[in-house]
Amino acid sequence: MKKPDNKLRKLYNFSNSWTGTIIIVLLVIFFIAQAFVILSGSMKRTLLIGDHLFVKKFSYGIPIPHIPWLEWEVLPDFRGDGHLIDGDKPKRGDIVVFRYPKNIKVHYVKRCVATGGDEIIYQEKKLYIHFAEGNAWIKKHYPPQRIYKILDKLWVLNPYMLKFPGIQYDPNVNLFREMVLYLNAGQLAMQPMMINSLPKNKNFIFNAFYYKVPKGRFFMMGDNRDHSNDSRFWGTVPYRDIVGKPWFIYFSWDKHYKIRWDRIGRSVDELSLNKKFIDKSVSLN
Repeated sequence: MKKPDNKLRKLYNFSNSWTGTIIIVLLVIFFIAQAFVILSGSMKRTLLIGDHLFVKKFSYGIPIPHIPWLEWEVLPDFRGDGHLIDGDKPKRGDIVVFRYPKNIKVHYVKRCVATGGDEIIYQEKKLYIHFAEGNAWIKKHYPPQRIYKILDKLWVLNPYMLKFPGIQYDPNVNLFREMVLYLNAGQLAMQPMMINSLPKNKNFIFNAFYYKVPKGRFFMMGDNRDHSNDSRFWGTVPYRDIVGKPWFIYFSWDKHYKIRWDRIGRSVDELSLNKKFIDKSVSLN
């Protein structure tokens, strides 16, 4: 009988040692997948509090490895963009895991709603986007009933609600009024505007908030629009802070520690697009 190759035997023995196990686990966490737990309701009904998921680390290139929890960089940022290897950038509509720009030790998960060059107007329960590709592209990709002419440009009203049924607004919350409070405290990224072609707000001298996304940046919003601390408040996310894309749920339980068996093993894309899971999540959490 042929004896096993000596190098393979050494590799096998190394992988079974404590040192080998730790190195293999770190390599997986650094470059392939990292566990992430949903702790807030900002993505409810798409992702629920208590969902445990794996983040695909190579979705948007290969990020600089960080030691988990401490978030210390293992290697220098040679490229200056937080990645060892450049890759695809987050696309509009992607759910993305990223480091909170104001505290990189904290990870957020939100949906990318706009990229460099896009313009955003926000009113109460209304998100208008003028996509950087221009009016002709907007006419080609969106139905006429969703398109509005504002400031001599075409804008799409709540464009992602057409595709992702988990996006919701809370009828019991007036976020516009709350945004004004953040504006007065100097903690709002968007700028107030008075747009005559849009309905006036009887309580304020302006009726909308505006933002243009800088090149190379990403505007993130939670699907639970009125309960999300996102780019409307603290600004956009640079590519260097992008960690990866949510992959699949490996475990899930509710606040009473009851396991949600039907969510385990599901991809995040499936949970985001399948109305059956969206409708059930209303009663689950």
